[in-house]
Amino acid sequence: MADFRLVNPEGWEYDLQSVYSAYIGYFQLHNVPWYDRTWGQFFETFEQFLGFSWPVITVTDSWTGRAHIVTRLTTVGAFIKMIKTRFGETLPTPDNMLKVAHFETSQRHLRNVADWATYKKLYTTLPAVALAAFKTRIRAGEPKAIRELWAKRDKTFLAIDFEWSERNPATFLEWGYAAVRCGHLEAVGAWPPMPESNYRKGHYIIGEHVDKIINKHCPTYPWQYAWGDSQVIPRTKLPQIVQSVISSLVSPDAETTANSLVLVGHGVSSDIQRLEETKIKIPHNVLIIDTASFERALFNAGERGTMHDPKTGKLRAQGSTLSLGGLLHSLGIDPPCALHNAGNDAFLCLLALQKMMEPGTATPMPDTDARRKSKSVAALTMGMPVAFIGHLTVDSGYLKSPCGSGSPRVRERGVVDGVTDEMGLVQRISKYGSASPPATGGSWKDDKDREKEGWVKSAKGLRSVAK
Repeated sequence: MADFRLVNPEGWEYDLQSVYSAYIGYFQLHNVPWYDRTWGQFFETFEQFLGFSWPVITVTDSWTGRAHIVTRLTTVGAFIKMIKTRFGETLPTPDNMLKVAHFETSQRHLRNVADWATYKKLYTTLPAVALAAFKTRIRAGEPKAIRELWAKRDKTFLAIDFEWSERNPATFLEWGYAAVRCGHLEAVGAWPPMPESNYRKGHYIIGEHVDKIINKHCPTYPWQYAWGDSQVIPRTKLPQIVQSVISSLVSPDAETTANSLVLVGHGVSSDIQRLEETKIKIPHNVLIIDTASFERALFNAGERGTMHDPKTGKLRAQGSTLSLGGLLHSLGIDPPCALHNAGNDAFLCLLALQKMMEPGTATPMPDTDARRKSKSVAALTMGMPVAFIGHLTVDSGYLKSPCGSGSPRVRERGVVDGVTDEMGLVQRISKYGSASPPATGGSWKDDKDREKEGWVKSAKGLRSVAK
């Protein structure tokens, strides 16, 4: 086992044990009394058969995903020649040997198996070989593998998204996630998942950078998270938060079985790189799905039909990749919230994956009525009122906000006239649930205009009169 070299897998396609099994079947079918022949010693047991010393490699079947110990047809020919030379009889090449269409394209380790102990030791590595190939198939977006993974209903799919500075990728602006625990939902009979109620989700904004670092080529929208409350945090806390989310969903690392956690992303390589840069620990057996690669594989296989570019009207070319917005559009999903918000992108990425797996999945809509019932805070910053939708709390000196038109730059929770800073409902709300107070945006001519819009002045500042 220690002495091996690398070989290309082409031509290595016959399962070794199936060669022995095929000969036993041949003898039975044709009434060959092999046990009376001088060469019969090689067929008494599989262990005796291995005494010929067979060169083998390990590969996985490209269709079944099962791992095999395989040899070449030329080696079977060498075995037949040995029988002819030593015993003077000619054995046929059996026609029912298991032929394996190998998935691997890279070079493989060549071993020589001459006894049962060596074969057994190599056999114990097959689950790890199968897992390595399965990870590669999933990462490449192979439709059959991903469908099998989803159909088991025992994994947790965690979609993640980072937003970072265009000038410095190491400067994070936001992080968002959405997760669906399929095993839990299957156990309670709640299948297929309902995104609005069955997705665990979150959105985090880096307080030091929000509204200070602005991407020009691809602007972000940190205050337009549509699926819950955003949390504004110090940048030093982000790795701790990301690690805690992953740790709450992951199972132990193992060499032979896939993790219960499956990471999902659109163009996920960059997000994986961000995780590595922040020293986030991810078990090696975690599977990774790139929805861009998965959709591209479906299109290349002809499963998505003819597609046209909505902007140019040209036919889509083979091998082309859709953006997240393009993928949603192709699935008939009109995004109900702003893209390039980390929380929204993660949620919609997971939704797109589910839509490709479960076409009947309905597009969820943000619960704007529930968000209108949330309370907001008006905090005076440099003499200007800033309004936010949702309940604001303090986390490590930063206010948490689900959305809004500006950054909460208040270091303490405010108290006005002996009451907390929960001011009631904000009147002007965008379709994404964000708030825009009259003093911070738009054109407001005078106090009468403000009153028409439901805003009045008070000793506590500009307030809404909505009930």
